[in-house]
Amino acid sequence: MSHPDLEKFSIIGFQEDLVGWFVEHQRELPWRENKDPYRVWVSEIMLQQTRVDTVIPYYTNFMREFPTAEALANADEEKILKAWEGLGYYSRVRNLQSAVREVVEHYEGVVPNNRKEISALKGVGPYTAGAILSIAYDLPEPAVDGNVMRVLSRVLLIKDDIAKPKTRTRFEAILYELISKKNASFFNQGLMELGALVCTPTSPGCLLCPVREHCRAYEQGVQTELPIKSKKKKQQQKNMIALVIKNELGEFLIEKRPDKGLLARLWQFVNFETEKLEQEKVNIEKEISNFLKIDGFESLGPLQEVEHVFSHLKWHIHVYELKVLSAELELSTSQRWVQKQQIEDYAFPVSHQKIIEQQLKMEE
Repeated sequence: MSHPDLEKFSIIGFQEDLVGWFVEHQRELPWRENKDPYRVWVSEIMLQQTRVDTVIPYYTNFMREFPTAEALANADEEKILKAWEGLGYYSRVRNLQSAVREVVEHYEGVVPNNRKEISALKGVGPYTAGAILSIAYDLPEPAVDGNVMRVLSRVLLIKDDIAKPKTRTRFEAILYELISKKNASFFNQGLMELGALVCTPTSPGCLLCPVREHCRAYEQGVQTELPIKSKKKKQQQKNMIALVIKNELGEFLIEKRPDKGLLARLWQFVNFETEKLEQEKVNIEKEISNFLKIDGFESLGPLQEVEHVFSHLKWHIHVYELKVLSAELELSTSQRWVQKQQIEDYAFPVSHQKIIEQQLKMEE
């Protein structure tokens, strides 16, 4: 019995048109050079919440550093964080390394080729599991992400809210029937590619679409109204003061973030949150003095302002430069003094990389 959403739908015609288009028009991307499951896995983790153009140089470098599952499993965490620096969502790479270690230990370095085992690996959700199984192993498993839900919402005229988990479940059920059993790899990649290049969020290129004759939304002229997606909560804004602290030797003070939470275990300049920046007259030096619990510092003035946007949060960082005597500051176990030429050996979040760039530029 066919899925109700696929009644009177040309499944074979859709498969042939989509796969044929992908064969002709697929982009040359480094992770498409072969179907090595480890390479596919790394690319899919990198591509979560990150644009293809951004990922390409990171992926190329990452593969050079960690060409095999064994290489990544045995790598030092500081090294993998440095290779990931700037991609964000750092828990992705930590989970990836944990899962790859499990593959090396329990599966002799071979990525599992069934949904039960692969889904048990850390950080491998339904989409990633389906992507690896279909792309690398050519198994007819659905891989449902935002791109795929957008394409199928339009093609099948589905008006369910794609932000709701039950909608993803509906699309997975549809895809088990719709996916090409002959070429699952190209079918799933074709759906993703179509969403990235043609069936885009705004102004879809319907005249160039290889599956236009199958598209119910196009037939009714409502393609720009789909998919339906409820709005996210408003971002929270935080005002921060970051301190570029130098000592008498010209070293910089940096600190490691906590083991858990946002940007866990990355390095940063000393910083703190303040609400007082909203007020007009605020004694910044007093704020800094209260935070550091010292008076003996020389303020070299404001350095820059940095804005950084997370999915749920926006940081507005006011950066100040200080000079202190090493003896004045009592360092915690997470803090250390580093030379200017050493600073780039540490993995920093993007917001603090901007501070480093400005600092190095000033010192040239």
